[in-house]
Amino acid sequence: MPPPYLTLAEVESIAREAHRGQRDKAGRPYVEHLAAVAEGVRARGGSDEQIAAAWLHDAVEDDALSRRWLEEAALPERVKDMVLAVTKRDGEDLRAYTGRILATPGAALIKEADLAHNADPARLAVLEPAVRTRLTAKYAQVRGLLGLPAANLPQDG
Repeated sequence: MPPPYLTLAEVESIAREAHRGQRDKAGRPYVEHLAAVAEGVRARGGSDEQIAAAWLHDAVEDDALSRRWLEEAALPERVKDMVLAVTKRDGEDLRAYTGRILATPGAALIKEADLAHNADPARLAVLEPAVRTRLTAKYAQVRGLLGLPAANLPQDG
């Protein structure tokens, strides 16, 4: 009989430990981003599986956890599928990336919460103007490809 799945608290703990010491582009502890995305998924009505995937959404992409770890983890396949769907691949174009997200049940909500936090004006405000402009355009493009409404972000003057 297979072992029981990891609890949501265990997934959160694993994600926090895996990303310990990492910083985001603004110099903040990276776990703050993970917590915000997980909370964003919860606030949008996401399931526990989607919240678990939110905690792990950057783990493989950032090499915080290996793909092998994910494959062998005591997680439902749906969680693993969502994590891999939102994991960017080297050289992958945005249409292929967003197409995979849309084709994976539950993954679009995770990416929506991720984009919402990434595009938070308070987070963007601390970045250099050129970086802020580039990222704002990138996030808007991904939102469009996912069929999400445009975020209401202040424009650079």
